[in-house]
Amino acid sequence: VHHEGTPEGQFTKVGIVESYVGTPSGDCPKDKVVLFFSDVFGIKRQNNLLLADDYARKGFKVVLPDLFEGDALPEDVLNTGTFNFPSWLGKHGAERVAGIIRTVQDALKAESVTKFAAAGFCFGARPVFGLAFTNEVAAVAVTHPSLLQIPIDLEKYVPQSKAPLLMNLCETDSQYPPEAQAKADEILGSGKFAPGYTRTYWDGCTHGIAVRGDMVRPCASDVHSHLLTSCEC
Repeated sequence: VHHEGTPEGQFTKVGIVESYVGTPSGDCPKDKVVLFFSDVFGIKRQNNLLLADDYARKGFKVVLPDLFEGDALPEDVLNTGTFNFPSWLGKHGAERVAGIIRTVQDALKAESVTKFAAAGFCFGARPVFGLAFTNEVAAVAVTHPSLLQIPIDLEKYVPQSKAPLLMNLCETDSQYPPEAQAKADEILGSGKFAPGYTRTYWDGCTHGIAVRGDMVRPCASDVHSHLLTSCEC
């Protein structure tokens, strides 16, 4: 579903990486940035830009880097039945994406940014975990994640990361099904992860609800509102 609105941020290079940057209208911390890692539709998809703008309205500079180097998917390509998604995914592996993110962080650090939070949606969840593993972010949130290795990534998170983790999950999600959600609770819940673990569950929602959901439906609008109220750095 195409979300209505006019993006208020701007496209610019962060280092050498094409990015969309949302900046609060008033004063904001100069040393803090929220890194926004999108789904496979990238920085040209209006829904992603509008959500980044909404985060910026919470008072933080938001940087949405192009993790796909100009090769993000068109919005309707996955519905054609002919697109070779595994081949495309292979061109945008974890190490390549991590290098892009490193370039962006280095450029921001050169501008005196010292603290990062990260929000990842679908594809973007895995690089968020990567930053958490190396403690390069102060807090992380993932929403309807994909490409996580379960239970390996969850078991790795506990001893390696110090970043509080928020997972926004939904009822119908082949990428992160109920058994994966239960495993996260088992490994991270009940105080097992001291920095903090929260899992929200959206009954009646499907994968992609945060960035592709119909905002006239209560399910989608509730998820959207929750994402904004939980934004902290």
